[in-house]
Amino acid sequence: MARRTGTVLALLLGIVASAQAQVRVPADPALQGTPATAAVGGRTEPHPAGLAHQWPGVYFETAFDGSQAGFELLAPPRTVHVLVDGGRIATLRQPARGRYRVDGLAAGRHVLRLETASENQATAHVFGGFLLPPGSRALDLPPPARRIEFIGDSHTVGYGSTSATRECSAEEVEATTDTSAAFGPQVARHYGAGYRINAISGRGVVRNYDGHAGDTLPAAWPYLLLSHQHPDDDAGWQPQLVVIALGTNDFSTALHEGEPWADRAALREDYVRTYAGFVRQLRARWPRAHFVLWATEFFEGEIASHARQVVETLRAEGDPRISFLPVSGLDMQACHWHPSAADHRRLRDALVAHIDALPSPWD
Repeated sequence: MARRTGTVLALLLGIVASAQAQVRVPADPALQGTPATAAVGGRTEPHPAGLAHQWPGVYFETAFDGSQAGFELLAPPRTVHVLVDGGRIATLRQPARGRYRVDGLAAGRHVLRLETASENQATAHVFGGFLLPPGSRALDLPPPARRIEFIGDSHTVGYGSTSATRECSAEEVEATTDTSAAFGPQVARHYGAGYRINAISGRGVVRNYDGHAGDTLPAAWPYLLLSHQHPDDDAGWQPQLVVIALGTNDFSTALHEGEPWADRAALREDYVRTYAGFVRQLRARWPRAHFVLWATEFFEGEIASHARQVVETLRAEGDPRISFLPVSGLDMQACHWHPSAADHRRLRDALVAHIDALPSPWD
């Protein structure tokens, strides 16, 4: 798979080099072409002009034969990675609404992929689709045989994951959050798996960070968008693995007067009961999947202890396809004491080792 280089035009950052072609990703409002089928990773909702999406880590792919292709962003994410044949050729930061052309490729078969790198809890994005200019034709893109669902909070989102410091402004958090660089997509790439990232920073199982209002993750999970307008009833998404990490926001801050739990013991009891109920809900939807619950031991092992209890409860009920992975040794050097880039690699390696030790995880 050849690596390519290119120049930066319009809203382009970070072109990667190649000796074979000058690959460009300029804004091109006049771009015309035949609409091409988009393979989607993550949740989307039909929109009059394309596909709406809000959960982090959503990606779009198309395969074509030719030397150029295009795409349209109607309500763009703050950060979008553009990849060709598995290599990143551009990162668009705060891209304008409109059409973009990818050209300068060597003639032949290519896969064009867009990855949403940023998190947005406020409004949905809209992807307008892929376009194939004259001279390029659509090709089939087989669906991945392996599929993983990742569910979690800011750790799964990749909050500030590329930062080298814990002290970050809101703008720096935005600039350094990259879901595609988090442990989940890294694990998926290791296995050549398709994936969904269904995670929200600051949300817990029964309690959000510091008692803040808003849906907990189990309350938000059933919906295509965070607005609750359309439930996710896609029976076609059947992951073989479901990887969940929840609890940091439930327990990392002290309880406040007026919250519904009398003490930490009551919070723990509610957490275990609700978390187990959430996994039962997912189990009913995906009866053959193997569930991996993991938790960091960073907070003196409290969260890991409670998450382990969830797994033990479900195994005692007769669910054999569930396991627990405690993770230690993280440096939490990224924004606001979040996992660093090195930590995400450690998480990837820990999960890969755990998955490889499972009996028939891809059956």
